[in-house]
This record gives sequence, structure tokens and C-alpha cells, in this order.
Amino acid sequence: MAHSEPTEIKFSDLGLPESILQSVLELGYEQPSPIQAESIPALLSGRDLLGQAQTGTGKTAAFALPMLSQIDPTRRDTQLLILAPTRELAIQVAEACQQYAKHLRGVSVLPIYGGQSYTIQLKQLSRGAQVVVGTPGRVMDHMRRNTLSLDNLKALVLDEADEMLRMGFIDDVKWVLEQSPPGRQIALFSATMPREVKKVADSHLADPVHIKIASKTATAANIQQRYWIVRGTHKLDAITRILEIEETDGVIVFVRTKTATVELADKLSARGFRSDALNGDIPQANREKIIDRLRGGKLDILIATDVVARGLDVERISHVINYDVPHDTESYIHRIGRTGRAGRSGQAILFVAPREKRMLYAIERATNQPITAMDLPSVADINRSRVDRFKQSIVAAVASENLDLFSQIIAELQHDEELSAEQIAAAAAFMAQGDTALLLDEKELKAERAHGPAKQRDADFDNVRSNRASAKPVPAAQATPLTDFPDVEMRRFRIEVGRRNQVKPGNIVGAIANEAELESKYIGEIEIRDDYSTVDLPADMPKEIMAILKRARVAGRPMEIGYYSPEDVVASDEHVSRPRSTKSAPGKKRYESKKGKHDNSKKRKATSDYAKRKRSERKR
Repeated sequence: MAHSEPTEIKFSDLGLPESILQSVLELGYEQPSPIQAESIPALLSGRDLLGQAQTGTGKTAAFALPMLSQIDPTRRDTQLLILAPTRELAIQVAEACQQYAKHLRGVSVLPIYGGQSYTIQLKQLSRGAQVVVGTPGRVMDHMRRNTLSLDNLKALVLDEADEMLRMGFIDDVKWVLEQSPPGRQIALFSATMPREVKKVADSHLADPVHIKIASKTATAANIQQRYWIVRGTHKLDAITRILEIEETDGVIVFVRTKTATVELADKLSARGFRSDALNGDIPQANREKIIDRLRGGKLDILIATDVVARGLDVERISHVINYDVPHDTESYIHRIGRTGRAGRSGQAILFVAPREKRMLYAIERATNQPITAMDLPSVADINRSRVDRFKQSIVAAVASENLDLFSQIIAELQHDEELSAEQIAAAAAFMAQGDTALLLDEKELKAERAHGPAKQRDADFDNVRSNRASAKPVPAAQATPLTDFPDVEMRRFRIEVGRRNQVKPGNIVGAIANEAELESKYIGEIEIRDDYSTVDLPADMPKEIMAILKRARVAGRPMEIGYYSPEDVVASDEHVSRPRSTKSAPGKKRYESKKGKHDNSKKRKATSDYAKRKRSERKR
């Protein structure tokens, strides 16, 4: 089915049930992308589907919305299985499904992937999950262990099939398809259509609807595009810095939801910026007044959702800031098209969370233009800018205002109070700054401490905390639980590389992540001492992986990783190490919890299967 020119179709026109539609509208999706407009009706009708579309075109909603609509919440068995090539994509798709299913009571979405403890996955699978999103290898492991059953599967999605082929998973995908029940609905999405992927589609899809979407790639050459890696809690600090230091005229800030427009507009107004919200809940007459204020220079910053900004043409817009990543690449192109009008240059800035970097790369591919990393201005930069603006305002007042009354007051103060003109001017300036200090304090902007230079594009060291103070006591034996994954049992390990070897937390994270194929978010607290370091890792690391890590090198030296015990550290000016052992610490009850002991044999089986799987993947 060839894609035709988009029409003004809405999600409410696609036949989605009210419970799904409510979630969609709350997320700010008002107009479907081309792939969504064509895929949703076809999948709702029960047809198999072969979709050819690039990452960033809105594929997740295209298959998730209609297939979630068919879930029976009264049954706990797995009814929808989504296969994704990477852990990151599996997490991303699972999170999207959870948002879409917000108003579907009783529907559970479970991501399963390598690098996460089997304990968590087994526990959640035993409770039942109607929607499972996983990587092929881990899905196969659970199916073979009979911990994941597809007997009552209604639908199966293959997301980014060409990527699964490239990564060597196509045989795993075929195996899963062969084990799935006949009559289940299948949707296969792929950016390209290699011969092997086409063979899978021909073998397993029944009379599929074929949809091919060509992404638009045109963005104005006079728009400079930049990005900043920032987590949600630090976005307000980041945008404050940008607005403080950039030479802006009019600014449009795009967010995903109507609620966010109001919240962000209020927060920016409280920080002294002339801002207002624009969303679908604002009456049309009021919208026009807001836009007129923006056009006339009485308003500088507009916080808006995608739909209400359609057709917005204000020449003075110098900056578009994507506070929230758009849902698809076409939305991004439309957003940044609000600047650089009438031949003027424009600036487009994209805030990207670490998990959203796939969309960043997709946008670069779709636009065929690089998006360069930016460095947020420092506190010193902001303070210089504030001082310069303050000086300019004084010069402008001297040039344009009648200051006779104030000159007379100053003369009287000099005579009566014996104050100098400099003292009086300084006091007046102090009073003029009001409740907001002229100079910014370092502590006021948390993002300076929380994030390094933007050039560290792939450095996401969640839950890794380095302690470089040599005067601190011997590290405790107990590992620190992960903030985001408190159910993961952690254990403290020792590495025979320390500060004298010039090792940094990033070196340790990189070595472990690459050798053990363990995501950085499951690598816990790191403490670097002179002669050794400690690192917290999941307690159920297989022996095979431990053997690999023991031989692995970091900072040019073997890790010699082993279980950590404070008794093995001899006190000196800086604690010196004894030879390490990988035997368990005395009295360690590895799989015991408050509820009782787990089955150790099952644990060993799980980790053994995990290790075998990793060896198999490495051979490929």
C-alpha cells in the first residue's frame, strides 16, 4: 500500500476504544503520523501487516495502540509478544506500552532482556503479564525454561526486523515464530527489506497489508541544530541557562502534554521570563491574543504542544527548543520549521534523555543533517551575561529616561548623609535586583554537577557514584541497592586497579559493560582507592562471566575481580591489598530473602543458561 498525502485525520477517527484514546490524548497525540494512520485500522481489523518505515516515524504507537485494544484484562496469560533487537529498544517500547495501557485496568506490560536479573523476570512472569516485550535471546531462554508460554498468544510484533538480522538474531526470531500458535496476528516492521527478512515475512505472514512510508528529509539549511543530553529532573535548569545566555528574540518551547505547557510557563515566569502556554484547552480567541502578544514583542517565550503550533508563522522566532523529544521525525521537522522564517537564521535545540538517543540518531538520518552537541553555559558565563545586561540597561536609562528627580535625591543624600555617589548607586542597584540576586550561585543549578560535557554522547553512568576521598575508612562489605531497581540483589566486588593506575569510573563501567554485556544502569556504586577499587554488581553473575571479567583489563591492567571483604584490607596510609579470592564470603546466604530461601538449583540453572546464551551471541 503506497503512502498518499496525509489528510487532517485524528486518532479519534481510527476506531480505537475510548480507554486507549484517552491515554493517547493525554500524551498529546492529536494527529497520527502516516504510518499510524494506515497501520492502526489494518491491525484493528485483524490483518497481518508488513510495515516498511524508518525509526522515528511513530511505529511503536502504530502497532501498540491497536494490539493493546484487543487485550483481555481478565486473563493473565501472555497475549501480545513484541520482539526488539536491543535492550534499549525493548525498554523504550515497554514504557510506551505502559503509557498507552494506562487506562486499561489489569493489563501488565513486562520487558525481558539480557543483563537484567532472572529473579525479577521469573517473579513477574509467574504473576502473569498480558504484554511481553523482549529481546530474542532472553525470550527464547524463558520459552525453553517453560517460564514464558505463548499458548494463548493473540499477536506478535517484530520491531526493526532488519536490525535483528544484522545482529544475528534472525534464526532466533524464526524459532519463536515457529513456536507461536497458528492463527496469531503478526506485524513485521523493518526500515529496509533484505532478502532474509522478506523470506520470514513470506513464510509466516498471511496475506499481509504492505505499508511503506517514505520519511520527509527536508529541513532548512539556515537552521543550526544542537542537542543536549539531560534527564527530566534537570531540564528546567538547562533551559534556564540557555535562555540566560543565548541571544534570543522569540522562542517556542515544545512539550508533549497540555499540562506541561502550563507548568513550564509558570516556572519560567517565576524565573523572570515573559512566557505563556498555548494548548488545545485554551479558547481560540485567547490563542490569537497570545500569538499577537508574541508577534508584537510583549511575550518572548511560548510553551506549546505540536498540534496548536501548526500553521504558526511568527517571523521573530529565533529559537525552537524541543524540551520533550517529539514522537516522530516528521514532528521534529515541523517543529523546527517554526524558526528560520523569511530567510532569517534560526536555532533548534533538542533535549535528549540518555534512553532517547535512538530518536536523536533517527532524526539525524531523517534530516540528513548533523545535530551537534552543545555545552551548557557555565555559572561564570551566566553571571557575565547578567552583568552585561545590567550595564546596558543602565546606559539605556541614562540615554532615554528623565532622571532629574533621582539626580536631586542623590544630591540630597550626598549632602545629608555624607555618602558618595558610588555608594548610593550601588545601594540603588542592590535594591533594584529585588528577590533575585544579580549573580547566580553555583549551587542554584544542579545540572552543572550532574552532567559532564555534552561531547560525552554515549556516557550514561546511571547509579555509578565515585568516591575519591582517600581519607575515608575502608569501604563497607554491604553493597548499596540500586535506586531504580531495588529488587536486584547486589554484591560488592573488588578490582585490583586503583587511583595509582589512573583508573576512572568510566573505565570500569566500560570494561564491565563490554565484557559482561551488562547495561551500565545495573552497575552500582564505585569507589576508587589508591591500590584497588570496589564496584557493586548483581549478585547472580554467572561463574563464566566472572571468569571473563577476571581476565579483562582496565587501564591497561587485569581486573582480577573478586568478592570484596573489608577483612582483606590492611590499614596503612592508603589501604593495601592482599591476594584476592573469588570464593564467597563466610556466612553469605546468596539467595535468601525475608520471604525465605529461593531454589538455588534453579538459580544456577538460570545463570548457566544466561552464560550459554552470551557465549552463543559472541560467536555470532
